[in-house]
Amino acid sequence: MSDRTILYTGKTTTTGGREGRSISDDGQLDLKLSVPGSHLPGTNPEQLFGAGWSACFTGAMRHAARAQKINLPAETSVSAEIDLGQGSEGFFLQARLTVSLPGLDRDTARALIDAAHQTCPYSKATRGNIDVVITLA
Repeated sequence: MSDRTILYTGKTTTTGGREGRSISDDGQLDLKLSVPGSHLPGTNPEQLFGAGWSACFTGAMRHAARAQKINLPAETSVSAEIDLGQGSEGFFLQARLTVSLPGLDRDTARALIDAAHQTCPYSKATRGNIDVVITLA
């Protein structure tokens, strides 16, 4: 018996791959896709991954801040850079997150970042699978 509960399932369908369209089953997401660097209309999987991870990471910091009775600054931001690369073993991803927590001292900010990196589902999913660098701005 498992103690795991599914809180939400996001369902999307993509047709046409990197030059296609992604649509969610509830109609809230309807995006044209384009190949990275093509300058064609549309976004790409790396941008979508970065948007999802940075949003989730912010939520994880908010959760950590509440647990530590710290007010997370309203101007908190997380910038994600997701690299798509190719090496001798094929394609790979790597990531850099830059976190801005204006008004918090560096030790407190670093503690929130470290806590978030342990609990954020995106951080958990990537841990040990891709290179990740998290920087406090």
